[in-house]
Amino acid sequence: MKLFQSIFGGGEKIGAYPESLIKMATERAVDGTDSRLRLLPGYAKRLRKPVIRAIDHVVALVEGIPAPVAATRNSYSAEPRLAALFSSAPEMLNIFSRDPKLAAFLSGLGGGAVPRVTALLLAERMEKRTLGMDLVGDQVRHDVQQTVVNFNEHRIVDPNTSEADMRRQLMRRAFDHLLSLALSRIAEARVERADLTRQRDLLRRKLTTLERGGWGFDAQEGEHPDPATLMTELDAITAQLGSIGSDAGVLRAHLDIVAEFLGEADGQLLTDEITLYLDPMNIQRDARDPSARRIVLQELRNAQGRTAVMLPIAIAPTELPPREDFVTAAQRYLY
Repeated sequence: MKLFQSIFGGGEKIGAYPESLIKMATERAVDGTDSRLRLLPGYAKRLRKPVIRAIDHVVALVEGIPAPVAATRNSYSAEPRLAALFSSAPEMLNIFSRDPKLAAFLSGLGGGAVPRVTALLLAERMEKRTLGMDLVGDQVRHDVQQTVVNFNEHRIVDPNTSEADMRRQLMRRAFDHLLSLALSRIAEARVERADLTRQRDLLRRKLTTLERGGWGFDAQEGEHPDPATLMTELDAITAQLGSIGSDAGVLRAHLDIVAEFLGEADGQLLTDEITLYLDPMNIQRDARDPSARRIVLQELRNAQGRTAVMLPIAIAPTELPPREDFVTAAQRYLY
């Protein structure tokens, strides 16, 4: 299950990495894209500089994430970012309680109570133009154009009992996201030969399997299988790729893609700071409007144009309502 474990030990400093980390990152780059790259002589040398640049980038990216904010019932009203992301404190806590990653983490503690869980909250930001009611001068008008900012698809990644462990996992996630982008490019290559078409389809299956396992920052769809099941699928895909054989020219092209994506990591995955001025209804206002709250958020963006607002949070598990199972919820609506 090494593809679902972190290679980072914590405390990494830019430009001062142990050789063991560089080697593990290189092998992870191969395992996470096309393991047949090991058939090429000198693959590790070709990837060394790109791997180091990628490590530099993910370490800097994670170091740039601010300290977690308390996401509790009492802190909600005092923290404008939470008030923008959630309509109320109860809604926030309900969303947390339904999150599968957080639930799996808490259940893995063996029922032991922990006072605080640190995690990264991700959400999709949507802006909608609409006509609404507003005060214009001294008159109330009902046809005023407004922009409403909504946040949805809330999800929690890398929950941990310590902030240091969360950041270590985030470095792994950011590095893996770069690999998933490279694998996506490899799988998109146009091919004509039947054996290469089969190879492309297998690489696409590998990408889908890794995404189901929570690689990267994108929202997961469908079920959330355990790592052991996913590794069985990945091993089967690797075996099928090996049975197809290897074309040195194709593998060299794959190696170049991996080296390119890692070497240009700062352009593949980056963060932007966004500033919004929102009233209590999440309607955009002028900065001078007395009803406007100044909201400063970080938004994660990749080279494919996907974005997600991110906010590190500290959750008090004792505040979370019981997680309702689907059977109980269905019975409530049916009877």
